[in-house]
Order: sequence, then C-alpha cells, then structure tokens
Amino acid sequence: MLDAFVALFLVLHFRKTLKVKAPGSYWFRMFNSTAYAIVILLVLQEVLRISSITMWIWHVLVLLLIIVLLRNPEFKNDRSIALAVLPLVLISFLQDILKVWPNKFADKLANYLDYAFPFAIIWLVTLWIIFRRQQKALEKERKIREEEEREARIVAARKTELEILVNERTAEITRQKEELQHALDDLKATQAQLIQSEKMASLGELTAGIAHEIQNPLNFVNNFSDVSGELLEEMKAELEKGDYNEAIAIAEEVKQNLDKILFHGKRADAIVKGMLQHSRTSSGQKEPTDINALCDEYLRLSYHGLRAKDKTFNAKFETDFDQSLGVIRIIPQDIGRVILNLINNAFYAVNARQKQHVPGYEPTVIIKTSNATATGNRGNIVEIRVIDNGTGIPQSVRDKIFQPFFTTKPTGEGTGLGLSLSYDIVNKGHNGELLLESKEGEGTTFIIKLPAD
Repeated sequence: MLDAFVALFLVLHFRKTLKVKAPGSYWFRMFNSTAYAIVILLVLQEVLRISSITMWIWHVLVLLLIIVLLRNPEFKNDRSIALAVLPLVLISFLQDILKVWPNKFADKLANYLDYAFPFAIIWLVTLWIIFRRQQKALEKERKIREEEEREARIVAARKTELEILVNERTAEITRQKEELQHALDDLKATQAQLIQSEKMASLGELTAGIAHEIQNPLNFVNNFSDVSGELLEEMKAELEKGDYNEAIAIAEEVKQNLDKILFHGKRADAIVKGMLQHSRTSSGQKEPTDINALCDEYLRLSYHGLRAKDKTFNAKFETDFDQSLGVIRIIPQDIGRVILNLINNAFYAVNARQKQHVPGYEPTVIIKTSNATATGNRGNIVEIRVIDNGTGIPQSVRDKIFQPFFTTKPTGEGTGLGLSLSYDIVNKGHNGELLLESKEGEGTTFIIKLPAD
C-alpha cells in the first residue's frame, strides 16, 4: 500500500505542477490519466482483495514514475522529490521480495531493512523540506522576475509615451523657433527700413541747409570769376599800352582772386562730401576727424535747414570750441548723424518754447567742445555738449528717452529712433557715453563723451 500512496502522491503532485506550467501538454495528460488509473486500481484492490497481485503493480508503477522523473529534462526542478521517495520505495520493494523467498539470510536482511526504514523516512522528510524551501525560493524569484518584467513593461510604455511627448515638444519648439526666426527677420527688415527712414528724414532736413551753405561759396566763385575776367581785360589793355608794371599788378590781383575761388570751391566740395558721407552707409572705419569742424558744419546745416522749412523760425546759435583738441579717430558719418540729431532736437525745443511767447525769451543753441576729466583707465576724453534753453524734458520720461520708438514729439514729427540710434552709435560703436541733463521749462544739455586715443 505504501507504493500505491507514493505513486498517487507523485502523480497528483506533478499533475498539479503541470496544470500551472503546461496545461494541456503531453505529460499533463499522461499524469492525469495515470491518476485516474491509480484510483481505479485502488478501488479494485479493496473490492476484489487482490493486494498480492497489485503489490507488484505498485512497485513497477512507482519505479517507472521515478525513472521518468529522473530521465526527462522537463522535470529537472522536481527531481529532488523522486530522490526523496526513492530509498523508501526501494526498501519496500526489497521487503516484498524477501517475503517471497523466506530464509535466514532473508530474515536477517529484512531486519536490516526495518532499521533502514526510519532513515528513509528522515531522508524523505529532509529532502521534502529542502524541496519546499527551494520551491518557495523559486516562487519568490519568479514573482520578483514577474514584477521586474511588469516594471520593465511599464518603463517601456512610459518611455514610449515620453518619446512621443518629446517628439511632439521638439516639433512644437522647432515650429516656434521657425516662427520666431521669421519674426526676427521681419523685425530686422523693419528696423533697417526705419533706420533708413530716419537717415533719409535727417537727410531731407539737411537739404535746405546744404543748399544755403553751398550757395555762399558758389556766389564767391561767381563774383571772383567775374572780377577776374574784368581784370584780365584791363591787363590786356595795359599790355597793349606797354605798361608792364601795371599789367603785373593786375596779374597779382587775378592770382589772389583765383586763390579765393579755389578756397570757396574747396568749401563747396567739403559740403557736398559731407552730405554724401551723411547719406551713405557707414563704412565702420574710424578716421582722424576735426571734431570742431564737424560740429560747426552740422550746426550751420541744421539751422539753415530749419529756416528753409519754417521761414518764421529764428534762433541764436553759438560755438565754444576747444582749439587744443586737434583730431580724434571716429566714424565721421556716424558721429555726424548723432550731432545733427541732437542739434535738430535742440532747435526744435527752442522753437517750441518760442511759440509759447515767453516775454524776453531768446532761443539759443550752443555747441561746446572740451577735454573732459577721464575716469578709471579710459584715457583722454573729448566732450561735446549740445545746450539749448528750450522746453526741457520732464523727469517722468527721462528714463525712456533713449528707448527705441519713444518720442516726445507729436505724431508724424518723429520716428522715435533718433536718440536710440545716437545712443547705440556713441556707447556701442565708439565706447563712449551719451548723457542727458535737463530741467523742465529751462533747457536741456546732451553730453557726448568720446575716447580721444
């Protein structure tokens, strides 16, 4: 009966294991059928009382089951169970064999087998405990592995989601970058157009002043040309008379007139060159420049330009130049635009205050140059001051005065770029400073500080 129960235990155990691992497999069906067969055989054994016959069937069945379990790789993790029951099965098998051929040797061997039986039980229990611990460890490992696989699947799914989100965000950022780039390109184009408009506006203001300034040397050229022609006629008459001394004196006068014509011709040429320099794009190259001459030229051009636009405008302008300055290295086109813009603003301010009909008011603009005290390690500094006694700038807007597109002039009379561009030219282009001093209702002073070295 022991082998019967061992066989039933083995069959039911491996049937249960296969039901979890490989339901429907060949071995599952085989163990399932064997289990039914064992139950039927047990019933027949009890009913028919044929235990002497079934005893050998149980031995053969158990041994076959153990051989199958030990030889097939599918059951390698459960071989310890087969090894656990093997000593018990062998003792039972040998005991039944010894009962068939009784003799002294068989009896003596049977006694030894009786002593071995408890050890077989201990062996069975020990291996069963070890097997259960291994199963628990394997089950724990299996759960850990399943949890890791589940977490790996979650991480993979999350990774996929993140990749999708990153791709979407990258596409959005790329789209926004392209939009910003287009907006920046449009802004640069608009800025270039506004700068060109500001330049052309200042050029338009210069036109009338240039026409007036260039008319003076041209008048001198025309007048001295007429006088020289008359002198040459007189010299010709004196030569016909034979009065060579008088002819030489007349020739000397003609030479003086030609020198004056040359001087005023160069003056007209300088005015034209200045206009061309102002109108063309800056080369960005610094050149030795007489800052006093530059200030004087743009002061007169600005004044006459405003006079040409408004015949009622009249103002006093003065210069206070430091003759020891000499020349400094600047970009003349750029600094010329700055000076012109500041002088235009000064004349605009005094004209605005003049229209208020203040008793005893005399509109005055002064441009002054000097050596300034240098701070730090900046070296020598040339200072240009554009001073007016106009309306002044309110304290509330002084912090905004150099911001792009900010203007205190009425709509249509200013682009709001003049002071902003002037600030960039002085501070960034020449490593200088453009400063403001003003008192509302009394006047304004713009100060340009430029490195002289």
